[in-house]
Amino acid sequence: MNTRAADSLQPAPLHRDPACVRVLGIDPGSQITGFGIVDIVGNRTAVVEWGTIRTDGEHSDRLRSIFTALGQVVREYCPAEIAIERVFLSRNADSALKLGQARAAAMCATFHANIPIFEYSARHIKKAVVGRGAAEKDQVQRMVQMILGVREAIAADAADALAAAICHANARLLRGALTALGGA
Repeated sequence: MNTRAADSLQPAPLHRDPACVRVLGIDPGSQITGFGIVDIVGNRTAVVEWGTIRTDGEHSDRLRSIFTALGQVVREYCPAEIAIERVFLSRNADSALKLGQARAAAMCATFHANIPIFEYSARHIKKAVVGRGAAEKDQVQRMVQMILGVREAIAADAADALAAAICHANARLLRGALTALGGA
């Protein structure tokens, strides 16, 4: 597992604040699974950690690596919510099946903590971060860096995971605003 913490110029993680919600974003993949952790307080989102889980070997070994590494991330960072990218339909059935299995391994790795899981399509995530659902990976990477104030490069899969977490933060903010309007 390859992780990279936010640099020292970043705001301190907000997790100590009781109003803070820590979100683990996951970009599942059978060869590379990205993860990103953010803290949300009100309309502020601060990056905590990000990284990738690179796998090799037989497919079952890859799934085991994803399950084990993400389980470790959950135990170490104690997220309150999970945001994960939904599997898209692929022309290659074998690839779609392997991706679905990697996604399942990632989700199952969080079950021991009994954390709510929120699923978003890739188009929804890209639209939330870049403003268009058909954005390219490099556009997502740049916008994630800008939104979170990260100066260093973020690997594409980790940026996609952070984008899922940002998308979820936006959705939480919108749900909160709609709830407030409905309750007023």
